[in-house]
Amino acid sequence: MHVNDPPALLLEAVAFAAEKHRHQRRKDAEASPYINHPIALASLLKREGVGDVAVLCAALLHDTIEDTNTTADELRVHFGEVITSVVLEVTDDPKLDKAERKRLQVAHAHALSERAKLVKLADKICNVYDMVAAPPASWTLERKREYLRWAKEVVDEVRGAHPGLEAIFDDVHAKGVRALAAPG
Repeated sequence: MHVNDPPALLLEAVAFAAEKHRHQRRKDAEASPYINHPIALASLLKREGVGDVAVLCAALLHDTIEDTNTTADELRVHFGEVITSVVLEVTDDPKLDKAERKRLQVAHAHALSERAKLVKLADKICNVYDMVAAPPASWTLERKREYLRWAKEVVDEVRGAHPGLEAIFDDVHAKGVRALAAPG
């Protein structure tokens, strides 16, 4: 673990996430490589002035436990307790059904640590942007609209964490709502 070398730690997180997500694709029509998503989160956070390496690494690793065979213990060995705890805060329990996972994200969002709130904000921004720009190929218009409503509920629970990210979310969300508005 490169605790005293933040660039090395970030590169280790990128490499770890890339290896774990190597066979995964996004649900868009192009089947984009999944690793583009966590990299987009970390890039957005850095552009918006978040320099905390724990947040950036957690953004890169945020879906590894939920969507791969990665364990919390494995993350602890490679990245330490701080980064692992942030990842765990934003990880849904895959044993629960989708509706319950979504409900719990809203219910628990206000209690997230400041670091986890930043990762959650970046995740919702990137997901809403992707959902409008390159939506999952099989999603209906209503499912897309429901995703926008739910993402806003989650973000509303973390407001105050980073006004710049919140403004970006509001802009991306508003564009999404306009793009998915009923014709006429």
